Amino acid sequence: MKKRIAILGSTGSIGTQALEVIARHPDRFTVAGLAAGRNVDLLREQAARFNPDVTACAADGAAGLLRVALDAKPDLLLAATDGAVAFDAVFAAVERGIDLAVANKELIVAAGELLVSAARAGGSTIIPVDSEHSAVFQCLVGEDPARVAAVVLTASGGPFWRYSAPEMADATLEAALAHPNWRMGTKNTIDSATMMNKGLEIIEASHLFGLPADKLHIAVHPQSIAHGFAVFTDGSVKAQLCAPDMRVPIGYALGYPDRLPAVPRQAQGDAEAGDVLAMLGAKPQADSLRYDFERPDPVRFPCVRLAYRALEDGGVAPAVLSAANEVAVGAFVEGKIRFGAIAEIVEATLERVAQRPATLDDIREADRDARIAAKERVEDSICC
Repeated sequence: MKKRIAILGSTGSIGTQALEVIARHPDRFTVAGLAAGRNVDLLREQAARFNPDVTACAADGAAGLLRVALDAKPDLLLAATDGAVAFDAVFAAVERGIDLAVANKELIVAAGELLVSAARAGGSTIIPVDSEHSAVFQCLVGEDPARVAAVVLTASGGPFWRYSAPEMADATLEAALAHPNWRMGTKNTIDSATMMNKGLEIIEASHLFGLPADKLHIAVHPQSIAHGFAVFTDGSVKAQLCAPDMRVPIGYALGYPDRLPAVPRQAQGDAEAGDVLAMLGAKPQADSLRYDFERPDPVRFPCVRLAYRALEDGGVAPAVLSAANEVAVGAFVEGKIRFGAIAEIVEATLERVAQRPATLDDIREADRDARIAAKERVEDSICC
């Protein structure tokens, strides 16, 4: 039986790479539904190639996303949109027992506890797609949660890891988008440059794996080969390693609980030819391979501190953090603010938006309030 896949965000970075994986395994997968934003031309191309039962675009609104998530009758829904646009569709899917491959940071950051609870009640399995959470997920399969002492997520350090604070403050958009390892969308690439992506991932890990902040740690690993570690109470450590290619964790999520029989050649190097270093993540025919690990720098990367603060505050604070960051990153991309103002806007918004419990309605309200407050702060920064 082919697994039926529906994708929310099919024209984005994760969505297009997922379709690459699906195309390589026509005997395993069929595309049941595709939802995109405003890139209608690419959506038409995808629909012509994969012949889904249901398609939708931004013009169809929330109802279109719901049709793809439910009417397409998928076995697995891949949530790869940005922001809160797909919240209703994703919750509806897991409540009906549809398994979820999740690549939407905002969803897990803002409403992860609610989503995990809804999935548990509906009998849905949540498989993370982010490379770090996929790594931890794989390390924890078959393990007793009571024996997990800590989880470590790795960070590449992004393009500015060797920059000084003054250099980072006035960094250009071109420099911020020059990620040394990963091919990602604009938002995620900027988040990597600020290391907000790692802060958001710490919150995600807490929600996905039920761990408190003091059990969640970050190690900067410039090679981006070791993606996550699980540390156990007996001192043992498990890690998941692979080349920095998002198609590997995407393929794992699509195929779970099985593993796909082959990986993209670019991710595997010359491993099939017996190149042992390539098997361990090196570039093909490399003479040596090293793994470096460094402590994160909270002074140059204040977004990490802000994320831990939001996690510890709980309630709607993670939703406020995520929404404010989205507004600030958008303003930087549009040339309205300096790179260094991103963290300042996020911190000011956290201070301004009132804390309250995290029901789904509260999260939506906090998201809206945070966006308004962050936009006002952006305007203040422009004026100054």
